[in-house]
Amino acid sequence: MSVLRPLSAALAGIAGLLCAGNAMAQPQTFQTIAPSVVLMDADTQSVLFEKAADQPVTPASTVKVMTAEIVFREIKAGRLRLEDEFTVSENAWRTGGAVSRGSSMFAALNSRIKVEDLLRGLLIVSGNDAAVTLAEGIAGSDAAFAQKMTQRARELGLQNLTFRNSWGKDDPGQRVSPRDMALLAEHVVREYPDLYRYFAEREFTWSKIKQQNRNPLLTMDLGADGLKTGNIDEASGYGLIGSAVQNGQRLILAMYGMRNGKDRADEARKILQWGFRSFESKSVFNAGETVGEARLYGGAQMSVPLVAARPVRILVPRGSSERLSGRIVYSGPIPAPVSEGQELARLKVFRGSTLALDMPLKAGESVETGSLQRRALDAGLELGGGLVRKYIFKSP
Repeated sequence: MSVLRPLSAALAGIAGLLCAGNAMAQPQTFQTIAPSVVLMDADTQSVLFEKAADQPVTPASTVKVMTAEIVFREIKAGRLRLEDEFTVSENAWRTGGAVSRGSSMFAALNSRIKVEDLLRGLLIVSGNDAAVTLAEGIAGSDAAFAQKMTQRARELGLQNLTFRNSWGKDDPGQRVSPRDMALLAEHVVREYPDLYRYFAEREFTWSKIKQQNRNPLLTMDLGADGLKTGNIDEASGYGLIGSAVQNGQRLILAMYGMRNGKDRADEARKILQWGFRSFESKSVFNAGETVGEARLYGGAQMSVPLVAARPVRILVPRGSSERLSGRIVYSGPIPAPVSEGQELARLKVFRGSTLALDMPLKAGESVETGSLQRRALDAGLELGGGLVRKYIFKSP
């Protein structure tokens, strides 16, 4: 169908560029001992490498990235201020304080602490007491806050994140996937740049106790500036959500299941270094350019153009002839009317078997409801067909 030609041609052009440098080039291979991992380019959300990226894992303290997202959102919306104070309850003190023997900012029982200091305790030293204090201050209880975390994940389209507490206690119902945690990290970096900086602070002192940031990437020459580590025991493994910037490019890494802290740090360094040196960016569409079309039902016209709100770029291996393929996916035909800017479909681009890009497509224009005759014609056309269509196309 003609609707597929623009994207097919663009992908074919990229394939030609990939092959031009080395006609005999083979797709790059990379191996890691990490059981579950995804490496993503933040700007394009291109996946550079994945391994069991959608497998449910125990998040441990990496859940605090979502805890931070809720707090950041409250601050951005004006419902919370950095200078506001919350009281450290007995529950927060026993759950995450010094008596718990877990990671703690050493907050004193019944003390009142500013939100800004609680954020530092949460993100720099991974304080469980800081997490529970923030959760109780915002939602009344840690359980209620965990419900807000899960609800917020669904609002962000992250279906594989389910939370039962704010601080990372092991719970059979608390599971995440590396892919969705990487997407969450990208969201936090992009939406809250002024607050994201707390992840990068190297140390934090509270109750006269100085502690170093638990993120090992910050001490490496990688350009790392966040996010969180986590571990409960050897059975659940050691995890890390990390981000680093080199030459204007930001990569986000989500990795779980490592045997110990040293392996986690060494493998994270290896994966990030490989990502920065092994890929180059290729442009597919400009922002606002028509990517394809979606079939309409009962509209003044039969279809609506689909556009991307931001430039569509894909990170591809240097010197590789690996094939690209793409899909525009939507449930349809889409009932009219539709408004310009309304999200209607998703663009999925694959590099080999890897889902390299998954982004929303929006209506490029508004389309009103059609005439009675047009609606009757569309109804007749639909009698013999299903309502779900997947347009699939591949580059030559």
